Amino acid sequence: MKLLIIEDDNSLREIMHRALTSEGYVVEVAPTYFDACDKIAGYSYDCILLDIMLPDGNGLRLLEQIKALDKDDRVIIISARDSLDDKIEGLDLGADDYLPKPFYMAELSARIKSVMRRGAGAVNRTMSAGNIVLDLQSRLVTVNGNAVTLLKKEFDILLYFMQRPNHIIDKAVLAESVWGDHIDMVDNFQFVYAQIKNLRKRLADAGASQNIKAVYGFGYKFTDTEV
Repeated sequence: MKLLIIEDDNSLREIMHRALTSEGYVVEVAPTYFDACDKIAGYSYDCILLDIMLPDGNGLRLLEQIKALDKDDRVIIISARDSLDDKIEGLDLGADDYLPKPFYMAELSARIKSVMRRGAGAVNRTMSAGNIVLDLQSRLVTVNGNAVTLLKKEFDILLYFMQRPNHIIDKAVLAESVWGDHIDMVDNFQFVYAQIKNLRKRLADAGASQNIKAVYGFGYKFTDTEV
């Protein structure tokens, strides 16, 4: 699950990032309104943690942008402004929850799980492509009804591709989406190649009708298995 923290307080942002990463989330951060606009326009997130008091803009306007883009991202407002007017406006604009500061990390984690459960009731929690089925709740993958054991990142990669069938995906975009913000610090993408190689072999061995094809000079594409 991928989260975006929009928070200008360095200390709180780092605490949230560390706590949520330790729970297994892929976490990206945006310390300013401008940074958040860039992230929201370019990527999708399972849940966005949104501070409405930013140094260069109002977080409620970001919420309007998210909804205008017709995104499915869940939004939890986190704010020191515990006013009724802010809560009403935020919820009216489409926020899923409102958590006033200060808060405990355990409560934040519980709120994230709660809004994601509420969302799960409204959408199909399985995805399929050919004979591959992903259960998003249990993180179980089956091919022709038979379970295929994947590592966490292999599952995340497969999910990313299944959400974008027949789209050419650049390796850098894939890496940032699956591994998060700090991926630009690495020297090469050998770890991406290794994960995709392993995933492709597991799918092929299971007899999957779809797999990840390398597109020379561009990246990868999830498409029908070549006979």
